[in-house]
Amino acid sequence: MTSLRIAALASAFSLALAALPLSSALAADTAPPAWPQEKSDLKPDPLIRFGRLPNGMRYALMHNATPSGQASFRLRFDAGSLMETDAQQGLAHFLEHMAFNGSTHVATGDTVKILERLGLAFGADTNASTDWTETIYKFDLPKTDAETVDTGLMLMREIGGELTLPAASMDRERGVVLSEERLRDTPDYRAAIARIQEELPGQLAGKRLPIGKVEVIQHAPRELMDDFYKKYYRPDRAVFVAVGDFDVAAMEAKVKAKFGDWRNPAPVGPEPVLGSPDPKRGLQAASHIEAGLRTSLQISWLNPPDFSPDTRAKRRSDMVERLAMSVLNRRLGRIARGDNPPFLAAGAGRGDEVHSAKATTLSVSANATNWKTALTTAVQEEKRLVQYGVLKSELDREIEELRVALKESAAAMGTRRTPNLANGIVGSLDDKIVVTDPAQDLALFEDIIKGVSAAEVSAAAREAFKGSGPLVYLITSAPIEGGDAAILAAYTAADAQPVSAPAAVADKTWPYETFGAAGQVTERRPAPGDVATYIRFANGVRLTVKPTTFRKDQVQVQVRVGHGRLDLPKDKLSPTWARSAFIEGGLAKVTAEELDQIMTSRILGASFDLDDDAYVLGGTTRPADLKTQLQVLAAYDTDPGFRPEAFSRVQRFALTLPDQMETTPAGVAGRDLQGLYHSGDPRWVFPSKDFMASGKNEDLKALFANGLAEGPVEVIIVGDTTVDDAIAAVATTFGALPPRKADEPPAAARQVHFPAPTAEPVARTHKGRADQAYAVAAWPTTDLFTDMLGARKNRVMVNIMQLRLTDELRVAQGATYSPNANLDASEDYPGFGFVYAAVEIPPAKISGFYDTVAKIAADLRAKPPTEDEMKRAVLPRIEALNKAMQTNEFWLSGLAGAQTDPRRLDVLTNQIAQLRSITAADVQATAQRWLDPAKEWKFQVTPAPK
Repeated sequence: MTSLRIAALASAFSLALAALPLSSALAADTAPPAWPQEKSDLKPDPLIRFGRLPNGMRYALMHNATPSGQASFRLRFDAGSLMETDAQQGLAHFLEHMAFNGSTHVATGDTVKILERLGLAFGADTNASTDWTETIYKFDLPKTDAETVDTGLMLMREIGGELTLPAASMDRERGVVLSEERLRDTPDYRAAIARIQEELPGQLAGKRLPIGKVEVIQHAPRELMDDFYKKYYRPDRAVFVAVGDFDVAAMEAKVKAKFGDWRNPAPVGPEPVLGSPDPKRGLQAASHIEAGLRTSLQISWLNPPDFSPDTRAKRRSDMVERLAMSVLNRRLGRIARGDNPPFLAAGAGRGDEVHSAKATTLSVSANATNWKTALTTAVQEEKRLVQYGVLKSELDREIEELRVALKESAAAMGTRRTPNLANGIVGSLDDKIVVTDPAQDLALFEDIIKGVSAAEVSAAAREAFKGSGPLVYLITSAPIEGGDAAILAAYTAADAQPVSAPAAVADKTWPYETFGAAGQVTERRPAPGDVATYIRFANGVRLTVKPTTFRKDQVQVQVRVGHGRLDLPKDKLSPTWARSAFIEGGLAKVTAEELDQIMTSRILGASFDLDDDAYVLGGTTRPADLKTQLQVLAAYDTDPGFRPEAFSRVQRFALTLPDQMETTPAGVAGRDLQGLYHSGDPRWVFPSKDFMASGKNEDLKALFANGLAEGPVEVIIVGDTTVDDAIAAVATTFGALPPRKADEPPAAARQVHFPAPTAEPVARTHKGRADQAYAVAAWPTTDLFTDMLGARKNRVMVNIMQLRLTDELRVAQGATYSPNANLDASEDYPGFGFVYAAVEIPPAKISGFYDTVAKIAADLRAKPPTEDEMKRAVLPRIEALNKAMQTNEFWLSGLAGAQTDPRRLDVLTNQIAQLRSITAADVQATAQRWLDPAKEWKFQVTPAPK
C-alpha cells in the first residue's frame, strides 16, 4: 500500500538521482499557493481545469475516457521527511500508514475495506507514497457512479484534517512500518543512502531519509505524529487531482462542497533549511564496500539548486542540456556494446537532487576487477565531449529521435490513460512544472529547436561538467587496494590523459527488407465472439489480429516461435539465463547499435523472452512502421547475430546476481522457489555462479538456433491497425518464410510435479540482517484447463486468504508489511498448479505465520466466508479485469495460442461471468478440496549463522 521514493535509488545502475525533474523552492511563502502557469509564459493543458478554494487548497480536474467509466484521484501534501524534526524522523511516512487507520467518520481498519467493497484492490488501486518533499494518496476508482466518487472524495477529505491517529492503532502499525524498513534495507539501498550523504555533506536531505530511524518508529509517542499532522497536513499545502470519465463541472462542485469547510487552526510548520553545495569543495573520492553489491561508479559535479520558474526559456535551456547528455549517452552506449567493453553500462544525467543541488552525474556499471579501466574510459568520454563538443551529425540524430518521440506522444494524445494523466499532474507539483499536453510540447519543440546549434549544445556540455567536486564514488563488494586514495589517483590519472576528437559514425542502410515472395493467405475467419480475426498462410504461419482503439497510433506485435520451455532438456541446465544477449547480439548484417541508428526516425521495439510454450519476440510500434517492425522481428527470427561481446556483457552482469541474492531472504526465495515448486526440474532451476561462468556464446546459439529457425510461428497483432494492413505486413515477412515444422513436443516434456509435503520447512539461509526472514506455505492444485471454473474458485479462495492474512498479520499483529496469497495454474503442464501464502517476517515470528495460515485454512474448510469477504475478494478482481480488457496488453497476451487451442479464448471471455457465479459455499468446498494439511509444503529463509 505504501512506497518510499528512496527505493528507486537502490539500484547501482540507477541514474534516478541525476534524472529527477528540476527545482521547487522550499522557502516560506505567505502568499496563497499559486499554479506554476501563473508565473510563466507557458500555457497549461487546456483540458485541465485548475482551481483554488478560499482555504488555499488547489485542485486540478480533467475529463478523460480511457479507460471508460473510471477515474483516478490523487491527494498530494507538500509534506515529507524534510519537514520532520530530529525527534520525528520517519513519522511523515508513518503518518501515511496511519491515514488508513481511522478518522472522524471512518472506524479504525475500515478505510481499505470500504474501498475493496467498491472494487478497489489493496495496493494496486489503493496506494500512497512518501518521500523527502511530499506525501501522495492514490485511489484508482473502477467506476464513476455517485456512490464510488462520493466515497472516494469522503475518504480523501478524512485524510485531510480528520485523522484521529489512535494510539493503539499506532502501536500495532509500528511493526508494519518496521517490516517495510527491513524489506527495503538492502545493500543497494544502503549504498544509495551513503552516496547521498557523501554528495550532500551537512545538508538536510542526507539526514532526513523517508524511512526514518528505527528507534523513532518503535517509540515515538502519538503526540509527535499529531504535531506533524497538524502543522503540515493543511489545505494550503494540499492539491487534489481528479482525472476520469466524469463531468468536470459536476466534479468541481463536489470538490468544493467536500473540501470547502476544511480548516486547520494549528500553527504553521516551519519550512526546512536544505543548504547548498559548498562552492569551495574540490575533487574528492569516497566508497561504499559491502558484500552483495555490484561494482559501480558515480562521478558528480554539484551546483546550487535551480529554483527558477518553468518558462519557455527554461525549457529551451533544459532541452539543450538534454541533447548534450543524449550525445554522451549514445557514445557510452556504443562503447558498452563494443568488443571487450570496459564497462557493462554507463550514462550521464543532469537534474535536481532533493532540492538540495543541481547535479551532473556520470554513472558507470563496472567489473569488480576492472573498475579503473571503466573509470578511465568514462572520464575520457566526458572529457571528449567537454573539449571537442558534439558533431552536427550526432546532434541531428538526437534531435530527430526526440522529434519522433514527441510526434508519437502527440498522435496518441486522444487515448492517454487516466492513471498516467493523474500521475503526471501530481508529479509536476513538487517541481512547479506547468502541465502541458503532448501537442503543446511538440509545437514548442519545433519552434525552439530551429535555433539550436551544435556550438550551443557543446557549450552546454562544458557548463554541465562544472561545479563543486567532482565527487568520485565507488560502490563495490570487497575492499580495494589503496582505499579511497586509489580511487582519487585513478580519476586524476584518467582526467590527465589527452583525448582525441570524436569520429563520425558512418550511415547504415537496412538490409532486411525482403524475405521472399509474399505469402498467400489460405484461411481467414473470425474468432468466436468476433473478438479477433484468425489468418493462416500457406507456409503454416498463423496470424491473429485484433484492431482496437484503446491507444491511438499504437500497435503491439508478438511473435511466438517453437515451444519455449517445453523444448528445453529435462536432465540438465540450459543457458537461458543469458537470453537477454539475443537482442543485444544484433543481427548478422547489423549490430544492435547500428540497428538503433538505422531506426532513428521510426517507432519500434525488439524484445525476446522464454515462455512455457514458445520463444517470444515482441515490439511496440505505430501503424506507419508496422511493416518495418515485422521486418525487424523476422530478421531476429531468421538471422540473429549471436555476437560474443553481447554474451560476455550479459555474463558479467549475471555473475553478480548470486551474491546479491544471498543478501536478503526475498532474494534467496526468488532464486530457489521456482526450482523447488517444480521439484527440481532444471528448466526452472536458477543456475549456479559456476554454471554461468562456464557458459559460452556457442551454447546460447545452439539452444535457440533450432527452435527459432525451424519451430512453428504464430504472430499476434493488437492495436491501431486494420486486419488487411496486418496481413500485408506479415505476408512479406513471416508469411514469406519457408514452411516450418508443425510438430508437438514429446508428452514427457509436459510432465512436471509439485513437491511432496514437508513435515518441516525446506530451509535456506541468507547473509543479510538478523531480523529478516521469509516463509511460504503451499498446496498442490491442478492446471487451468482441467477445471477452468475450479481455477476461478481457487482465485477467490486465495483472495480471501489474502484478506485474512492482511487482517491478522498486518492489521491485528503488526508483524509484517507484505503478506501475500496467490496461485499458479499452468496452461501448458497438465495437472500442475498450486496455491500459496508467503510473508517477509522476523525469524522469531515464522512459527506464528504458519499457525495463522493453518488457522485460516482450517476456518475456510470448516465454514464458508462471509458475504462481505466474498464481495471484497471478487469485486476488485472483476474490476481489475474490466480495466485490463481496455488495454492492448491484455489481448496481446490472452490471444496467444487461441487460434489452435479454443480454451485459451474461453479464459479471456468467460472470466468475469465465472467469477460472478462463485458462491461462498464454492469457496468452502474448494478449501476442503485443496487446503489439506497433509499435503502442505513449507519453505523458509532465515539468517545464516554468524
